[in-house]
Amino acid sequence: MHTLSVILIVLAIIFVICIAVPVVFAIILIAKDEKQTEHSILRNYPLLGKMRYIIEKVGPELRQYLFHNDNEAKPFSRREIKTTYISAKYHSRLLGFGSQRDFSLPGFYIKNAFFPTQREEIEVDNENNISSKLYKIDKDNLFRRSEHREDADIAPFLLREEDAIVIGEQTCRQPFRVRGFIGQSAMSYGALGDRAITALSTGLGLAQGTWMNTGEGGLSPHHLKGGADLICQIGPGLFSYRTKEGEFSWEDFTKISKLPNVKAFELKLAQGAKTRGGHVDGAKVTPEIAAIRNLEPWESVDSPNRFNEFSSIEEMFAFIEKLREVGGKPVGIKIVVGHTEDIEELAKHMAQTGKGPDFITVDGAEGGTGASFQELADATGLPLTYALPTLHMMLKRYNVRDRVKLFASGKLITADKVAFALCLGADLVNIARGFMFSVGCIQAQVCHTNHCPVGVASTDPHLQKALIVEEKAFRVCNYVLSLREGVFNLAAAAGVKNPTQLNEHHIAYRDGNGNMTTGEEFFKSGVKATSF
Repeated sequence: MHTLSVILIVLAIIFVICIAVPVVFAIILIAKDEKQTEHSILRNYPLLGKMRYIIEKVGPELRQYLFHNDNEAKPFSRREIKTTYISAKYHSRLLGFGSQRDFSLPGFYIKNAFFPTQREEIEVDNENNISSKLYKIDKDNLFRRSEHREDADIAPFLLREEDAIVIGEQTCRQPFRVRGFIGQSAMSYGALGDRAITALSTGLGLAQGTWMNTGEGGLSPHHLKGGADLICQIGPGLFSYRTKEGEFSWEDFTKISKLPNVKAFELKLAQGAKTRGGHVDGAKVTPEIAAIRNLEPWESVDSPNRFNEFSSIEEMFAFIEKLREVGGKPVGIKIVVGHTEDIEELAKHMAQTGKGPDFITVDGAEGGTGASFQELADATGLPLTYALPTLHMMLKRYNVRDRVKLFASGKLITADKVAFALCLGADLVNIARGFMFSVGCIQAQVCHTNHCPVGVASTDPHLQKALIVEEKAFRVCNYVLSLREGVFNLAAAAGVKNPTQLNEHHIAYRDGNGNMTTGEEFFKSGVKATSF
């Protein structure tokens, strides 16, 4: 009898937990949803409506991990992200069986030479290896995956001293010599957390020959921690270079220009995903960030759409001249190509006056951002595949191309895309989101909310604890070294001795109809591609 009582009690408890409680909970939800006025579907179908919203909420994750194939998903496919992860963790770009590229679609191709450059003929500086750490896989099966890190000496794949790309050689007291042609695009402290910035700075410093762009948020102590060469961006908000009243501070500029790690300055006229002033949500404006930017803590801030310091090319050139005179270092501009008339006017003034920027960063409309508006990210500016060759040829038309170096940016996260950009006129390549992947980004696309689940695009200390600076710094280093090696491989396949020799003769484009256009024809006829 006692045993029967116990069984009945247990069954009663199970009934309450498994049936009664859910039923009561469902009744409460139904009653609540039928009274609410916000969602029509919940009023008529409370339970089905709830399921709909749950599925809708987890839809992006389901598509990313279960339903999209390796070449789908935007902004980056699973294959592109995986390639970046593998480069960063294992310093590898090897694949088996064959390419996953859809060769029936339009796209660029490197024209390989009949007699490619031998390894011993490549003009590269691999004299001193970089001490890094790589992962080695122990087990990788359905139910168990384990790996460990090992010390590794990795070839740096730097340009030789005599092949270095020199910015501001004729105009500056302190030109910027670059021997690693790939660097980090502008990413601000505030858009990214301090741990992400520190990991990037440390990894890029370890890799040597490269650079880190501070972004328009200004120069922070975290940018300086790793010893990387810095390009300090100055945006219309003048963060790090402003008085409390919002005027440009020559005193702060002079102080920053004297720092040995600061190699150049960049005036941000526009960015691919936001061709207007930037936005930072108040939740990201911590007291430290507010002090760096000379703002009030916890208040959202929108930068002006353009600089108040100049409103014409003549005035901009005068401002650049003064920055260069005071700082002694190269000064460039970051642009998004819209009207070709604008870049022709720029080139014409450079030819007529002998003045102008030491470098131009051209960002494609496909470029990323920490926060922007949908209509600006989707509709403004021209893609890099149009903008870059157009600017390159315009500068050549006015015989000023040799006076200015071109940085290209816009989804160039793999070695082949870097090589394509070099062939289309770039001297150097900026990457942002590829480096974000190297420090743990999973493309959650919530950068603007401060709720980044892996602590990359967040200043929240609780979320940032996921990011271990020491571990991610090595991944950053491995990623950029792997990219440089990959581009040297493509240069050798094209029959040249180093990536600086890549040009329009080494690229071809296949359009949607299957017609092939050589690089020479591409430039001559003005044929433009939509994307890489």
